[in-house]
Amino acid sequence: MSDEFKFLGFSIPNFAILCGGILVLTGIAAYAISDTDSWTALIPSFFGTPLVILGLLSNKNSENSHHYMHASMVFALISVLGGLRIFSIWGEASNLTLISHFQLLFIGGIFMFSGILSFRHIRKLRESLGE
Repeated sequence: MSDEFKFLGFSIPNFAILCGGILVLTGIAAYAISDTDSWTALIPSFFGTPLVILGLLSNKNSENSHHYMHASMVFALISVLGGLRIFSIWGEASNLTLISHFQLLFIGGIFMFSGILSFRHIRKLRESLGE
């Protein structure tokens, strides 16, 4: 069993950076595209920024990587919960709002899935080493 877990070819900290970067860009694009000056268009960026920061910290400080990745899972969970709002606003929201909510739901969900697989991989690795 390999020591390092990869998801879609990325280590989990690098996948956090990728997912967070996509959310940051989504928020910035939604804000730029929308005709209003509403800060709510930036909500995906508010969830993506911590993912990027925690991924970078995890890469820089590998001893505490598990703490950073657990914290990133909290932000991913909140992102999913916020994205679930898509079902309550489906008929009345703009396409831009629906896309932002879908990305929160999908990217948060796929990151949580990758993180859970990573945690399982680490547990199995420890069990195989007898720790």
